[in-house]
Amino acid sequence: MDSSFPKVLPVGRDLTPQQKIALSARMISDAGMALDVAGHITEMRDDGTMLSTPYGKWWFELQASDMLVLDSDGSVLEGNLDVTPAIHIHTEIHRRRPDARVIIHNHPHYSTLLSSLHMIPEIIEQQAVIFDDEVVLFDEFTGGINDVDSGRHLADTVGDKGNVVLLANHGLLTFAETLEEATYRFFSFERSCKFNYEAMASGRKPVTVPEAPRREMKEIMKKYNHYYFWNGAARQVLANDDSVLG
Repeated sequence: MDSSFPKVLPVGRDLTPQQKIALSARMISDAGMALDVAGHITEMRDDGTMLSTPYGKWWFELQASDMLVLDSDGSVLEGNLDVTPAIHIHTEIHRRRPDARVIIHNHPHYSTLLSSLHMIPEIIEQQAVIFDDEVVLFDEFTGGINDVDSGRHLADTVGDKGNVVLLANHGLLTFAETLEEATYRFFSFERSCKFNYEAMASGRKPVTVPEAPRREMKEIMKKYNHYYFWNGAARQVLANDDSVLG
């Protein structure tokens, strides 16, 4: 990291990958953006296996010890709980997009609302510049993505562009190389969708961020903002309840 940049405060303890995933799930749940058992987080590992949140537990009650180890096809190798029936959302995107080492899926309110309108939010405030040319609308509702073929169709449609996917009439996916960045994108995109909805509800047309400063701000913000956000949110969760690490 650039030594001239303000220091990113640490979480305050060493964390395993399983603990970090559990923390991200808890952050999203605490913010009211998780729908009962509907969401899932996966993270690819160097050996070709992936870590995954389990199916059946709400995110507010997940702990690190609940995390599953899956093979590249989504079968459980380690863990005592079930894997989501929608795991092929993850297996096929991971297979198509090696850069998408982490995938977060859930059904946050405003993102899902805009997905029901088949609408990509406009960039109308500063935080949203990170989504400039990054959002893909999967504009067909195909029912549950519960098999390899439907997962592959989604991955092929999304292609190699973008790190955020609005699933029509369904919910939100965010991708990243790190859990911190995928989590930050999830929070920031839901915030952007809320701004867009409230702007529409006002009856006035918002002014979009101009393209030239948008590009410059995106480069600045994508460097460190996700670490500032994730570390602070992790400290907040742990200050209230560190059982998530168990």
